[in-house]
Amino acid sequence: MILITRIAGKRTFAKMTSIDFAITIAMGSILADAVNKPISSLMPAFVSLIVLAGLQVLFSKILISSSVFKELTTNTPVLLVKNGVILNENLKKTLVSKADLMGKLREANVFQLSEVQAVVFETTGDISVLHSKDGKSIDSIILDDVSG
Repeated sequence: MILITRIAGKRTFAKMTSIDFAITIAMGSILADAVNKPISSLMPAFVSLIVLAGLQVLFSKILISSSVFKELTTNTPVLLVKNGVILNENLKKTLVSKADLMGKLREANVFQLSEVQAVVFETTGDISVLHSKDGKSIDSIILDDVSG
């Protein structure tokens, strides 16, 4: 696995896109299967891991070069809070509850909703909280690919 990760890159176990997530799960399953079976199953497992890592590299290169492929295979980050206002329609669309949102705000040490400039439901399922006590504004490029 170390060799495959070194060749294919750090993205091998990243969860940046749906494809990355699926490949990471598949690799884990193959590894678990190989560990629980006799030695004879190591070579097919190794070949399978190499094929998956190669596919992930291929998909990553296609994502970089093709906006159509990116549209078809990746989710778009969605804005859940903008300038202290909760966007309830976007919460419904992403199936994020208000309680989950409040939990993420607490994790980010937000004391007042008015401090929150943006909360983004990322393509990975993570929730990013961008807040500032000193009133700094967010550079627009940071939210360029965010819908809502």
